[in-house]
Parts: sequence; structure tokens; C-alpha cells
Amino acid sequence: MTFFRTWACTLVLSVFGVGAGVAAALDAPRTLHHAKSTESHLTEPHRATSHHATAPTAHKSATTHAGTAHSSASHAAPAGNTAHRTARGNARANARSAAIASRRHHHFYERFTASSYAKGDIFAGDVTAGEDPVVRQAAIDAMGDMNGTAVVINPANGRILAMVNQKLALSPGAEPCSTIKLTVALAALSEGLVTRDTQVKLAGFRMNMTQALAKSNNLYFEELGRELGFERVHQYANQFGLGELAGYNIEGEQLGVYPDEVLPASQGGVGRMCSFGEGVSLTPLQLGAFVAALANGGTLYYLQHPTTPEEAANLEPKVKRTLEIARYVPDLQDGMAGAVEYGTARRLKANFHELPVFGKTGTCSANGTRFGWFASWSDSPQGRLVTVFFLEGGRPTFGPRAAEMTGAFYQNLWDSNWFTAKLQQNTASVWPATSQPEQTQQ
Repeated sequence: MTFFRTWACTLVLSVFGVGAGVAAALDAPRTLHHAKSTESHLTEPHRATSHHATAPTAHKSATTHAGTAHSSASHAAPAGNTAHRTARGNARANARSAAIASRRHHHFYERFTASSYAKGDIFAGDVTAGEDPVVRQAAIDAMGDMNGTAVVINPANGRILAMVNQKLALSPGAEPCSTIKLTVALAALSEGLVTRDTQVKLAGFRMNMTQALAKSNNLYFEELGRELGFERVHQYANQFGLGELAGYNIEGEQLGVYPDEVLPASQGGVGRMCSFGEGVSLTPLQLGAFVAALANGGTLYYLQHPTTPEEAANLEPKVKRTLEIARYVPDLQDGMAGAVEYGTARRLKANFHELPVFGKTGTCSANGTRFGWFASWSDSPQGRLVTVFFLEGGRPTFGPRAAEMTGAFYQNLWDSNWFTAKLQQNTASVWPATSQPEQTQQ
């Protein structure tokens, strides 16, 4: 009897633990509940309460319930051994079913058909004469043998300092995965729906924006998406440059897509579009232009990729539009700093810790290909620098790997004294004085 009681309690705790693990999973597709509760999920800011804090109570309730059920079966046993054997048999049958379900969940592996590693020289066809050669080499060295692209942007004027593997960088793009959370967070802040400290009620726990960005929590952004509604989400996405060309006369640039209709409810609806961008196609240039606007306080520049040293020296910034977002950037910055310090991008710190970096990872897959994103900006005495690392491949490809590469890129620049050289040069063409050029239509 003692053995059976211990075994039954352990089973219940194990099943509960599996459920809790699923609820806490990050940067992964989720099963959504589409029925919207009439109760508000947004609460006033207060001391953060995480799902870890609420778990012990739930575990205790599950254990008590299991103990009560077993106790009832035990007291019924004197009425006949047959009833006791039947109860024990049913318990074992339920245990087997739960164990099988658990194994099926944990042993499901997605099959990838794409390779994470480059085939041949993926940089051979790049147009490089107008790029910063030190920045370019630092990005290539950081990329190693992985299949991907890196775009490095000066957010003060929209100049692309380096774009490695330009064929992929200028492609129609891919699902943005969790990088889409940046646009949703900014939309929610702009609408006054939440602040960075607002606690949002989720499945068994509460979370604020800083925590949700740092840990890339899908449930949080699904809830924000449902609260915003598709029309507002779509409006802000277009305002931030999604669904339109990011470059100014960049030869070969193709257009990403932000759909005009919401994802069907059977596929997750607006919640899934806002948690990891299902149905959206984002290009590295579009993401880079948006993050550059965050880094500079709201100026959405057309990106320019000089093709000669003369074009680079005479580059004139071209403004697409000005976004009224400066007051909200610090709210995003806290979560993006958290991603690097303790969240999904913490691999970056293993390679680089000389300057502060603020970023967001993204990992998802479609049609046998996995995507890994990391978009960020860094602070330095010379100004800010924006990077987008985007990887395509199989299982070795994911957002934290792109963050790790970004750390290697910054370390390469640091080791080459690039930051020191720029400070000494104080060249206006590279780090121009802050100005507001006239907006340019294209």
C-alpha cells in the first residue's frame, strides 16, 4: 500500500510537471484557446508574480487530490478485494495512458530537409566596394560555416555598412518568428494598452513586458494581439515598415509580405500572428530598418547600400517617415537588455561583454526549414550600431545561435580596434551629427 501511494503521487506530480513545462515553453508554436474571456487579462502594475511562484500551490493541490482519491479506494477495500484490484487496475491503466501521452509529446521531432551549413562560397556574388571592409570581415568571420546573412546598419543615417550573403538578405524573407514581438509590444505601448510593468494574466501566472520580451513568452504576446485586434496590429505593422521595401533603390531587393487578412482561427488567428509571425514574411532589411528606428528614437530611414567608396562618402540620409515612439523605446529596451543578460539571447554574453547590446531572438520553422533570427543594437562612444543575423537550415539553426554569432561579430570589431578608430576619425560621413533630413518619397 505504501508503495502504491508513493507511486500514484509521483505520477500525478509528473503529469502536472509536463503540463507546466508546456505552458512555460518559449519561442515555439502553441495550441491556442480562441474563446476570448470577458474578464480583463490586464491588471495594474504590482510586484511581479511568476508562474514559478504559483506552481507549488498547484503541486500541493494535485498531491492532495491524489492522496484523497487513493485514501477513498483504500477504505473501500475491506468491502472486497475485487473492488480494490479494480481500482488499482484502473489507476495503472490511467498511468500508462498518461505516460504514453508524455512520451509522445517529448519524443516528437520535427523533420528538417534544409542544411544549416553553407554550400560553397555564399559571399562570392556580393557587391562590396561601398561597404566598410572591417565590418564586413567581422560579420563573415562571425558567420563561420553557417548558412545565413548578416546586415549591419548605421541607425543615424540608414547606411548599410555591410551586407553579407546578399542573395539571402535581398530575398522575399521568411517568417519573423519571435522578432515580430517587438512590433506588437510597441503597438500595445503606443495604444496605452499596457506599460512595461503591467501584469498580464496568463495560464496560471502573470508576466510583464520586460519579462515577456526577455524570455520570449508566446502566451503574453498572443494575449496582446487578441486585445489589440487585427486591424490595429496590421496598421502598426505597416507603419513600422513591414510589407514595403526597406531600401532606397537597392538592386535586387524583394518584398516581404504582411497579410491584409487575419490568419484563420483554426490556424491561431491574430494571437499566433503576434507571437511568432505566422503568415508574415519579413526580410532582414525590413527588420533592420525597424530596429534602426528604435535605436535612433523614431526616424525610419530608407536603407542605402553604397556600391562605391564615392557613394559611401557622399551618402545623404533619406527619411521614409518619423515614428512617434521615442517615449516607448526605453520600455522595449529593458526587455531587450534582459534577453541578452538572462533571457533567450544570453549566448551573446559568452562572446562579448564590452558594450551594452539590446536584442530580440526568433526561432521557428516552415516546410522543413528552421529560421533563426537575432536583431539588435549596441551602444558605443561612437554611436549606435544595428545588426540583423538571419539563419536558415535545420536543427542547428535557431535564434540563440544567431545571438551568439552577433556576440562574435562585436568581439571581432573590438579586437580589430574598429570602435577606437572611428572615435579617432570622428568622420561625419560614418557617424553624422544628429539631424532631421527632409522626408523622401519612393
